[in-house]
Amino acid sequence: MAQRCTRKAMGIMAYVLDWRASRLPHEEKVYPLLGRPQDALSPHDSSYNVSYPTYLGSKYDASTTNLTYNILSHNSSRSLEITLSFLSPITPTSTLRQSIPAAYLNVFVTGDVDVDIYVDVNGQWVSGDRANKIVWDIEHTHLQQEEDQGLKTWMVRRETEQAFTETREQPEWGTLLFSGPSDLRHEAGTSSELRQRFSRTGTLQDHADGRFRSIMDDEPVFAFSKSFNANTTSLKSHPHVKNVMFTIAHIQNPVIQYASARGLTLLRPLWASYMSSPQDLVTFHWLDYGHAEELASNYSAQLAVDAYRSGAEDYVDIVAVSARQVMGATHFTGTPEDPLLFMKEISSDGNTQTIDVIFPAFPFFLYTNPRWLAYLLEPLIEHMMSGQYPNKYAMHDIGAHYPNATGHPDGNDEYMPVEECGNILIMGLALANSIKYGTNSSVSSTWQQAPNYLERNDEKIWPLNVGTDAGVQYIDEPWTSDSQSEKKAQRWVQRSYRLWKQWTQYLVDYSLEPENQLSTDDFAGWLALQTNLALKGIIGIKAMAGLAEIAGYEADVKRYDNTSRVYIEKWEELGISRDKTHAKVAYNWFGSWATTYNLYADSLLCFHLENTDSADTSPLVTGQKPIKSPGKSSGFVPQHIYQMQSDWYYTVRQKYGLPLDSRHIYTKTDWEFFAMSVAAPRVRADILERVARWVNETNTDRPLTDLHDTEGSGGFPGPNFFARPVVGGHYAFLTLRKACGGKAMEGLNFLRDDVVDREVQMDVQGLLELEVLEEFMYNGEL
Repeated sequence: MAQRCTRKAMGIMAYVLDWRASRLPHEEKVYPLLGRPQDALSPHDSSYNVSYPTYLGSKYDASTTNLTYNILSHNSSRSLEITLSFLSPITPTSTLRQSIPAAYLNVFVTGDVDVDIYVDVNGQWVSGDRANKIVWDIEHTHLQQEEDQGLKTWMVRRETEQAFTETREQPEWGTLLFSGPSDLRHEAGTSSELRQRFSRTGTLQDHADGRFRSIMDDEPVFAFSKSFNANTTSLKSHPHVKNVMFTIAHIQNPVIQYASARGLTLLRPLWASYMSSPQDLVTFHWLDYGHAEELASNYSAQLAVDAYRSGAEDYVDIVAVSARQVMGATHFTGTPEDPLLFMKEISSDGNTQTIDVIFPAFPFFLYTNPRWLAYLLEPLIEHMMSGQYPNKYAMHDIGAHYPNATGHPDGNDEYMPVEECGNILIMGLALANSIKYGTNSSVSSTWQQAPNYLERNDEKIWPLNVGTDAGVQYIDEPWTSDSQSEKKAQRWVQRSYRLWKQWTQYLVDYSLEPENQLSTDDFAGWLALQTNLALKGIIGIKAMAGLAEIAGYEADVKRYDNTSRVYIEKWEELGISRDKTHAKVAYNWFGSWATTYNLYADSLLCFHLENTDSADTSPLVTGQKPIKSPGKSSGFVPQHIYQMQSDWYYTVRQKYGLPLDSRHIYTKTDWEFFAMSVAAPRVRADILERVARWVNETNTDRPLTDLHDTEGSGGFPGPNFFARPVVGGHYAFLTLRKACGGKAMEGLNFLRDDVVDREVQMDVQGLLELEVLEEFMYNGEL
């Protein structure tokens, strides 16, 4: 929610009464802080004095963004520091809290100067069409838990809402609830009038304009103001700091329409199973600030520790800025007995539950709370199990336009058959392994095994049971115990085993030599015989051997394991360059090279540990220790493929990172982190440093992109990808560190960094041209 403030209308100003300090009249100044409220203030109006603060910078973690400003008083001997602190809590241990579509804004004021704070929002929060008419009201709520304290809440919505409709990626139904303490002044009216009046007087009139109109017709805004006296404090722990808190929520009910097994279903938000009304939700959210802030801080702290161990200080910043972007694309729905999580493909197709968008994001969920990954996969599995999708391969998405998860009964979704089958099989085994080996799977305490946990026979596989921990309500209870973990994983795989086999058979038939089709990088166009795509399909077949092992079907284990081994040998023959220095974009595209980011799945699923010393104590696909055959290549994908690609990445890296392949200089940051994760340590560190350089050296007023150029200005090549949840792929390092009983990274110790120390690097262009020439000489044609 807080991230929306940069692109929707929110104005924040500070009104400083400097005459109290200087003894001079008419020294009141208004300082714009956020948004552009100064656009409503004429420079020719002498009734107010506009000045600008010194911006001291920002600090952020996974849940919080702090923007700090300094204001000097008239005589420069006293100053005022104002921090705008936005909190959108990431709470892996409390799914209910995570499901609440609301954020906190705290304004902290430090200094011995009187100041008035003004905050307003407008109707762009509830519609993407400025011509739409909106209506509003203000509600007063008494808080029984707080003496002499209540809430004021602005309620804003479209006069005629359009459920399940979006304009410019903004929903056209739902209510904005903007709340503050009851001692605030409030006013609704034309933006210019309110902002100018505040700039002259430092206050509002406790009045609401009753002329409902369109969003930009005498632009109505909904404002609060708060006065701080220099001699008062509001924080006991910091006597010189004063603060005021606001909350911002966007409430929709229903949230999604979904073609479930029982037919088209209108799904309520998950929080509605716990709160009886939006007003109850706002009250709970307001009073819960301390708990929400603590839980979010716990996650951020652990994330920072793990990220530093996995990469460097730069990596800490990158994963921190990625977290809210992932969760901002999701809605928790369903009931505690059967929770569901839906994801939007933001800024590209706008699809619902796109498998190849969930796939790059899934390292975030495996690290943070794998249960949420289960909630993401469930709508897809249920829908396809019900027979509503006619194709034999896995669907691309469950709806062309979010939030309409109405399926594709005609089978005409975007054509990525090998891509989606490979994705869902890989994620399926990764999730099943997380159930079996949960204690090392995530930062969420819900994945610690509960020795006294008893599962009821009639219980759903993924129920959300909550309890109280250390006085904090609505903490997720563990969903399994040591004795039940394998049984639960088995139940989940067996329930949809028909689908797993169906998708695998498609890969057996079509993944080794993929026909002309799209991969997840659809912006690069259709292409046959894609090397990296084939690798994903083959690893998907290998993943099915693991799923069959969990389900107890030994014949399928042998069948799919044998098939995948035959295929991976053939893949190396077809997909690697003649000089064995790199993988090609396509089998028949000589003189090309590709980032084989799908190699990441081989390590995540622990296949790289087979026939190695690290395999002896690691939880692999099977429950047995693998037999190390003398002379047999270590790992599923041979180790020399890892080494070859790692060396190549170092050679072709650019100023701002690792390009996706030889066709363009752009990169996809999610795949970049997948590829880096399975590269040699110094190669990984070098590319990570270049990604961090791109983050630090380039400027944008947009959310984080996952597609940018690696040379020149580091700009956006088009299509413009912003605010997409695929940045969950930035968590690839973190997830790999915890995989395979914590031994996944140890299994990559064979990787050497020799390439970094070479005085003469490979001549990339020369090698590619030589390969083209050799092919011409060998076959007489290109």
